[in-house]
Amino acid sequence: MIDITRVRDYLTDLQDRIVASLEALEPTARFEHDDWQRPAGETLNGMGRGRILEGGDVFERAGINFSHVTGQKLPPSATAHRPDLAGGRFEAMGVSLVIHPRNPYAPTSHANVRFFEAHKEGVPSVWWFGGGFDLTPYYGFTEDAVHWHEQARAACQPFGADLYPRFKQWCDEYFWLKHRQEPRGVGGLFFDDFGADGSIDFETAFGLMRSVGDHYLPAYTPIVARRKDTPYGERERDFQLYRRGRYVEFNLVYDRGTLFGLQSGGRTESILMSMPPEVRWRYDWRPAPDSPEAELYREFLRPRDWLDERT
Repeated sequence: MIDITRVRDYLTDLQDRIVASLEALEPTARFEHDDWQRPAGETLNGMGRGRILEGGDVFERAGINFSHVTGQKLPPSATAHRPDLAGGRFEAMGVSLVIHPRNPYAPTSHANVRFFEAHKEGVPSVWWFGGGFDLTPYYGFTEDAVHWHEQARAACQPFGADLYPRFKQWCDEYFWLKHRQEPRGVGGLFFDDFGADGSIDFETAFGLMRSVGDHYLPAYTPIVARRKDTPYGERERDFQLYRRGRYVEFNLVYDRGTLFGLQSGGRTESILMSMPPEVRWRYDWRPAPDSPEAELYREFLRPRDWLDERT
C-alpha cells in the first residue's frame, strides 16, 4: 500500500541531514531557510522548503530543496516512458540538490530522489520513484571517482546485482551533452519510473530510493574533505568557471527535472538554484596538450568502469 506520509517524512529528514553535514564542513556560512506555499486553486499547488547557502569558504553555492506539489496537467517532460499519462493529474515530491564548491579541486555534485503518482481518466493510476546522484569534477582524481562509484554500487546492491550497472549506464547516457559530444562528469546513478510497470512493490521501490538518498553523504563528503584545502590559483579557477558552463548548458537544455519544473509552472527560484554563481564561456577554447586540464577530457570525461580502477 502506498504511504505518502512516510515518503514525505523520509525526504524532509534527508534534507535536514544533508544540510547539517554540509554545514559541518563549512566554517563561515550557514544555510538560509526559504519556505514557500502555493495558494490553493492554482494550476500547481503545494509547498516547498528551500535551503540555500552562498558565499562560503568551502561551498560557493549549495542548494538543497524539498517540494511537495499537486497539479492538474502532467507535462510531457515527466512522462517520457508513459506518454499516455501526459495531461493527467499528478502528485510529486522530492529532494533535489546541487553543490558547487569554491575550490576547483573539489567537484560539483548533484543528487535527486523523488516520488510521483499520476492519474488520468481511462488510464490506470500509476506511481513510481526516481533519482540518483552524479559527480562533476574539474580536475580528476581516480581515487575520488572510484569512491563515488563504490558508494553508488553499495546503494543498489541490496536490491539486485544488476541495478548498479544498469543505473550507471543510464546515468552515463542521461548526462551526455549531445551538442558537445561529452559527458557532464564521471557519472554515478540515474533511474526513473521505478515501480511504474507494477512489477515491484511499494516497499521495495521506496527502499531503493531511501538507499540512494542515504548513500549520497558518504559518497560526497569524504571527497570534499580531501580537496577543499588544496592550493589553487587563477588558472584553476578560470578552468573551473569555464567547465561550469557545461553544467548550465545541460540543465537548461536537457535536464528533465528543470524542464518539468518550468513546464508545470513551478517556482523559478527553486528550479534555477542549481545554477553556479559564477561561470564563463569562451569561443572554441582547447586545453593545452598534456596539461591537467587536458587530462580531465582524456581520462575522466568518458564512460569508464570505475570499479575496475581499484587497487
